[in-house]
This record gives sequence, C-alpha cells and structure tokens, in this order.
Amino acid sequence: ATNRPDGLDKALLRPGRFDRQVTVERPDWNGRLAILKIHSRDVPMAKDVDLITIARATPGMVGADLANLINEAALLAARRNLDSVTQNCFDEALDKILIGAERPLILTEEDLNVVAYHEGGHALTGLLQENVDPVTKVTIVPRGQALGVTQYSPLDDRYNYSKDYLEAQLVTALGGRAAEEVAIGHITTGAENDLQRVTAIARQMVARWGMSERLGTISFSEREDPFAGTALASSSREYSEKTATIIDEEVDRIVKWAYNRAVGLLSEHRSTLDRIARTLRLHETIDARQLREIMVETGAIEAAPLAYRG
Repeated sequence: ATNRPDGLDKALLRPGRFDRQVTVERPDWNGRLAILKIHSRDVPMAKDVDLITIARATPGMVGADLANLINEAALLAARRNLDSVTQNCFDEALDKILIGAERPLILTEEDLNVVAYHEGGHALTGLLQENVDPVTKVTIVPRGQALGVTQYSPLDDRYNYSKDYLEAQLVTALGGRAAEEVAIGHITTGAENDLQRVTAIARQMVARWGMSERLGTISFSEREDPFAGTALASSSREYSEKTATIIDEEVDRIVKWAYNRAVGLLSEHRSTLDRIARTLRLHETIDARQLREIMVETGAIEAAPLAYRG
C-alpha cells in the first residue's frame, strides 16, 4: 500500500507484477459516522454528543484521525473529572487537531480590536452569500499560529467545485482584510494566509479550471516531468510569456472583484459587523446560534445556512 503511487518505479507496474490497483478513497461523512461509532463504543458518551454533527464537521479525516479525535476528547473529559465525554469536549478536541492548542498570548487593545473585526469580516461575508459552507464558530482565542479563527462545516463532502462556490470562497477569505479597511481604516499583516489562499484559488480558476472568459476553456497548468523522481521533479510551462501575462492579469482581476465585493457587503452591513466584533471582544467565541441572533437583531438577512444544530 502507498500514498504516493506516482513515486513508484514504472517497472513495478508492468503486466505480470502489480496487475490490479485498488484505490481506497477517504471516507465520506457516512463512512466517518460508522468509524466514529466503532471507536466510541467503549467510551462513555454524554447525551448531548451528536456523532452525525461530528462526522459532517470532519471532512477529509480517515480512521486514524477520527480515533485520535475521540482519544483527545476523552483526555479532555478526564482532565475535567467528567463522568462522560461531552459535545464540548469533542468541539475543543477538534479545534486542537485542526487549528492547534490554545496558547497564552496577551494582545493589546488595538490588536484585539483588529482581530475581532478581521474574524467578524470572515464570518459576515460568509453569512451574507449563497454557495458557501455554513459558519459554525468564530473565535479570537489564539490557537496554533492563528490569532483568531472562523470555522465552517460543509453540508456535504465536495468532489467538484462550482465557479460560484469558488468566487464566494474568495470573497469570504478576503472578508477579514476588507473588514479592517471598512471598520478600522487601515490594513494589517493579519491577512497573510488569506491572501496566499486567495491567490492560489484564483490562479487555479484561471490556469487550471478554464474559468476565465478572456482565456477560454483551456488549461494552462504546468506539467511535471514523468521521468524525474520525486526529489528531482520539475515542471515545464507550455505557454508563451504573453499568455503568462494574461493569466496574471486575470488573477488580479478576479481577486480585485472579490475584494470589492467583500468591502461592499461589509459597508452595507456595518452595524452587523460592529455587533459581531463587540460580541467577540466580550465573549471571545461566538457559535452559530449567537450569530443567528445577531443577524436577526440587526436586520441582516442570512443567505446561507449557519449550522446543523443550535
């Protein structure tokens, strides 16, 4: 068994040696639910534990990941002297695995305000758009390398991504930077990872998935040398400098459109953004139910579902 079939010597795959190749995909949410049930059989569970919600919130995880999740949740329950593992234990264990452990970090009032608006911008742009994954939680508690996090849970496992979905992802990812500009009046370095992700998605849309009207339905992705080993793998570009310039211009156009869209949404719903930021400053973490209440109280209309429960 191997996770890198592309790294195998071609001679091994000749007829008469390995004639049959079986691909084992990562489990879908039904598969993850079955795995969770198996690993949790001997673990005392509180009545509020919802394995369906956990299964849906763990796309991409395999059996070993899910077993680790249950172990982490059980350890949290033991440290708190609980008789059973609660849903909160699972939520915190999943945060630790996906984002990192909480870290003690004393931020200035100015930094706290920036982080609160930044994460609020991510959450609100997600709530105001269709074709996005539901927002499940927003926090300004530092974890891992992040000063704050906005979490989303896909309604279903995705195998294809529509252009509308990708564009909404760009707007949401730029919501943090846009919120800084709209609410604070200046931008910070906090959007570094967001900008990297946005640039990567936009470039894939243009050069790989044929989502640029200017370039048409042509893929310009670079091809790896099939005869080079993993360590020596190289890629070649099979298009002209003129085409490369057009690709760059299209990436720039898409990113600018997404940023302007984010700024427009947040400017139009400034009162809701302010309310989310204030609530984050007060409570540090907001769940889906609290976000729904803020949307209703400020008159904002959600365009996407918030969560499975709550």
